[in-house]
Amino acid sequence: MILPEPIQNLINALERLPGIGPKSASRLAFYFLRADESLSSELAEALTGLKDKIAFCSECFNFTDAGRERCEICENPKRDASIICVLEDALDVLALERMGAYQGKYHVLQGVLNPIEGIGPDDIKIRPLIERVARGGIREVILATNPSMEGDATALYIGQRLAPLGVSVTRLARGLPMGGDLEYADQSTLLRALQGRQEMS
Repeated sequence: MILPEPIQNLINALERLPGIGPKSASRLAFYFLRADESLSSELAEALTGLKDKIAFCSECFNFTDAGRERCEICENPKRDASIICVLEDALDVLALERMGAYQGKYHVLQGVLNPIEGIGPDDIKIRPLIERVARGGIREVILATNPSMEGDATALYIGQRLAPLGVSVTRLARGLPMGGDLEYADQSTLLRALQGRQEMS
C-alpha cells in the first residue's frame, strides 16, 4: 500500500525509536491521524521542548533544566556529597530515586566502554568523574553500572583509575532475585550470589 508522504515520514521517524517496529510505528501514526489535533500539537511541543529546555548538569551530567548549571540533586545541601553513585544513564538515576533510600550524589557516565562500537574512555564521562574525586571530599564511589560485559569492563576500568586516589570503591551487589528459584538461575548469577554471600546476623 502506498501511503501519502507525511504518513510515511511519520512511520519512518517512529520506527527509529527503541522498541518500535514497523507495525507499532504504523499503528501509532494512524492513531495520531485519527486523534484530536490537540494531541499532535502537545506531542510536537513536548518533543521540541525536550531539546530546547533540557541541558546536562555540569557536575554529575544528569539532565536538568536549560539555564541551570547544576541539577536539583547536586544543589541539594541535604544530600551526602561524600558519596557518589556512578550510573550509565539518567534512567538509572530515576530508578534509584524512586527507591528513596539513597541520599548521596550521582555521576552519569552517559554510556559504557564498548571497544567494538568504538566507545572508549574519552567518549563517556569518566575523566570528569576522576577529576571530581581528585578534588577531595569524596569517601566512597559506588559503581552501579549494569551487570553486563560492557558494564563490568567500565566498572573495572573506573576502579583502577580511582585506586590511586585513596577513595573507597564499591560495586552494587548482584545475585539471586527475591522469589527466584536456584534451579532456574544461570551459572553466572549463582556464582555472583555465592561470591557475594553475607554473614547472617
